[in-house]
Amino acid sequence: MDFTNTRLAIIGLGYVGLPLAVEFGKKIPVVGFDINPARVTELQAGEDRTLEVTPEELKEATHLSFSTRLADLAECHIFIVTVPTPIDEHKQPDLTPLIKASETIGKVLKRGNIVIYESTVYPGATEEDCVPVLEQHSGLRFNTDFFAGYSPERINPGDKEHRVTTIKKVTSGSTPAVADLVDALYASIITAGTHKAPSIRVAEAAKVIENTQRDVNIALINELALIFNRMGIDTEAVLQAAGTKWNFLPFRPGLVGGHCIGVDPYYLTHKAQAIGYHPEIILAGRRLNDGMGAYVVTQLVKRMTQRRMHVQGARVLVMGLAFKENCPDLRNTRVVDIVRELADYDVQADVYDPWVSPVDAGHEYGISPVQQPAPGTYDAIILAVAHREFKAMGVAAIRALGKPEHLLFDLKYVFTAQESDIRL
Repeated sequence: MDFTNTRLAIIGLGYVGLPLAVEFGKKIPVVGFDINPARVTELQAGEDRTLEVTPEELKEATHLSFSTRLADLAECHIFIVTVPTPIDEHKQPDLTPLIKASETIGKVLKRGNIVIYESTVYPGATEEDCVPVLEQHSGLRFNTDFFAGYSPERINPGDKEHRVTTIKKVTSGSTPAVADLVDALYASIITAGTHKAPSIRVAEAAKVIENTQRDVNIALINELALIFNRMGIDTEAVLQAAGTKWNFLPFRPGLVGGHCIGVDPYYLTHKAQAIGYHPEIILAGRRLNDGMGAYVVTQLVKRMTQRRMHVQGARVLVMGLAFKENCPDLRNTRVVDIVRELADYDVQADVYDPWVSPVDAGHEYGISPVQQPAPGTYDAIILAVAHREFKAMGVAAIRALGKPEHLLFDLKYVFTAQESDIRL
């Protein structure tokens, strides 16, 4: 299909929306829309604070413009929604950003337009929650005047190998003809190819189980780590031995945060409970993974007590605050669980992360990261995120930040069992 005369709108310019807008913007007219004026100003200046897109890549997208103005969406034919879908304080899906984006599009929606959603949702959300909002604000009828599609995002923040164009894309549409069109649209930029799902609900379900599967697998390894710790067995040594079998999955224990793995399962369990099914395994995995921060602190306090180190008033350096290595993404990071748990023991925790914005850390979690930890200061050091900078420092330089008598807790297996004092 020829999309030369198609005008595209990307709603939401975060980790998902911006790379997509840039790729489409190399070929066809694209309006990148965001409600945050500071974000739009930054992108217009050729800068991306998420570090997902380089200034050079932004320049290559010669057909891409950025806006906060509703009027700039009026001439668009296809709208792609890439807004966040978080959970609230009760771990229930929060569709507010999705509904607000649908309201915005509904105000400019015209006959023949297509609205494609990429945000992670439970099966049925597109047609049951979003489409009625589009109808209400546009006065148009679904699958008569306008159409919908769903193509789940598969962005991996900080990963420079698996980019939006090199990850196979699942597509779907509200009618067979629209499904073909949506598939062809994405196929025009996705070099890895596409997979056309038979329905929007199938595509929604496929997305939500991708991260649910990872969450459950990590929960299993976390539980094994708890068991092996009680038995005095090194978990990493066990996993290396088991990993010699060709079909053993290479998961590792640790904190499970981020906007996907730590969130998506709750969308699925919410829908399951709504239809009368109580999911056992998924929620058990969530409970176990959500408790790992507290477990880390418990193990540290236990070891400090065994060493006759004063816990109350101790100083601990937490290295890393982002939810994963080599990216500035703070969304749903579970490192904060460690910081808060340490505070309950009256331990002063300093957080050091060269990747994150101090302003964002303060705004999101009330944490003021140290700019450079002082040598010889800390009773314990927790290596929570395996940033390349921390690996490059080496164990000697990291230990130099501790007092003569200190503990090094390596959550990420950056160093060997002999080089660290505690591991999961």
